[in-house]
Amino acid sequence: MAEPTIERRLQRKYIVMTADARMLERLAAATPEGWELVNITDLDDLGDWHEVLLHRFILLDLDEIDAFDPLDVIRILRTQFQINVPVFCFGGDEDIQDEMRLARADRFFAREEMLEMLPRFFEQYAWGG
Repeated sequence: MAEPTIERRLQRKYIVMTADARMLERLAAATPEGWELVNITDLDDLGDWHEVLLHRFILLDLDEIDAFDPLDVIRILRTQFQINVPVFCFGGDEDIQDEMRLARADRFFAREEMLEMLPRFFEQYAWGG
């Protein structure tokens, strides 16, 4: 395993797991200069587990059950990879949110609320660069 450089560790990147093109456009428009939005629907697209750690947080769309299984994603992150990157979920109904909560997802928002919260996340996770 090649170790990431300090420069790579300091990059401000975040993961968005969604196939919703409209939501993705809105998130991209809200992303400030100096940050990179990485859109995936499969964690394997990032590479090994240590690549996930190069991202400051993850936004996970709970309405995307046709594109990926949100429960599978959180289980891989928390039990297989054993990493605690913040996972902020949006959408979904109360049942999936409860299951995600038990699987140790961090916070839950409505779709519009996620857009309102995003600037706070950028500020909170802007360390080091």
